[in-house]
Amino acid sequence: MAKMNRREVLGAAATVAAVTAVASGAKGQAPAIMSSYKPLVVAAHNGNRLKNDDGETGVQIAYRMMAEGGDVLDATIACNNLPENSTEDSSVGYGGLPDANGDVTLDACCMHGPMKRAGGVAYIQGVRAPSHVAKDVMLKTNHHLLAGQGATDFARANGHRIEGDLNSEHSFKRYLEWKERVEREGDNRTFAELGPDFIEEKGFEVAYQMAKEGLIDIEHIHGTINCNAINNKGDICGNTTTSGRSFKVPGRVGDSPILGAGLYVNNEVGAAGSTGLGEMNLYHLCSFLIVEKMRDGMHPKDAGMFALQRVRDFCIDNPRYVNEEGEIAFNLQFYILNKKSEFAGVAMRGGPERYYSMCDDNGPQHLVMDSVYWED
Repeated sequence: MAKMNRREVLGAAATVAAVTAVASGAKGQAPAIMSSYKPLVVAAHNGNRLKNDDGETGVQIAYRMMAEGGDVLDATIACNNLPENSTEDSSVGYGGLPDANGDVTLDACCMHGPMKRAGGVAYIQGVRAPSHVAKDVMLKTNHHLLAGQGATDFARANGHRIEGDLNSEHSFKRYLEWKERVEREGDNRTFAELGPDFIEEKGFEVAYQMAKEGLIDIEHIHGTINCNAINNKGDICGNTTTSGRSFKVPGRVGDSPILGAGLYVNNEVGAAGSTGLGEMNLYHLCSFLIVEKMRDGMHPKDAGMFALQRVRDFCIDNPRYVNEEGEIAFNLQFYILNKKSEFAGVAMRGGPERYYSMCDDNGPQHLVMDSVYWED
């Protein structure tokens, strides 16, 4: 048999790789991407729950878009658009649980690693998918963050549909149940007669009680979705979007739209984003901290646990944040990847049902989060 020359050997190898990629796709896996960087998508648990009409989850959509050559930021936004536009997820976008006045107010942030630019919106109303408005802020202004009515006006001026009310039938029904219970806690005084301090304290307790009864997804009390991704060129981007804490004090803005807290990306290092109790993240700008620890050489898991330990040490002597067992009572989660395509999902409180989402060339997965505290 005749020997193959070097060019023929390389050509045959390329053919085998192409056939392998097609075969992987035919088996229902994510499309393979040939590169020196390993493409992957990391997101909160709700990034791998809902499906589009083609049966793809959010992280699958993002991975496919990158495989087809799409921009990484657009891919992460597409992942988050599924829950933003669905009433099945009460933690973001349309049908997100409202504030104490019954109004759905939304926050979002995006960051583009290669462009070294970011955009965000806070306390915006009437736009189902504020992640798209955040991108427009990034591309069309010299600002990072627009808030309130100004953010809504900006969205309208840039062609985004403005709706009068983003409550779904489900979210508004849950709001009315919450409001009635808070009034009962106030000796049946009307809601207008209750002070904001009382509503804040009792409202939080009522929300958790409703979660224990299965009326609210406990993950959606502080519900959010973050998605970060790296493509075959090593480009890194991220997007975080939320309806904020359920039944929050009107005007409250959490960590999601704040650079360094709800999201941070450095294209030479990696990305981190968060869900959970935003106030505790804001105290420490944990997403920025995690990326800087990865810059120092930490693995994503170790960097995430470092941030959680810092939050724990800060809160552990405050009875407001500690349960009867002397453990931190609230949850805070981070979704992390680095330039080496190493990744992690970490949580203050974890357990066998506490997942995060990931998609690579093996397809979408739910993975159990590493945690400071473990709940059986």
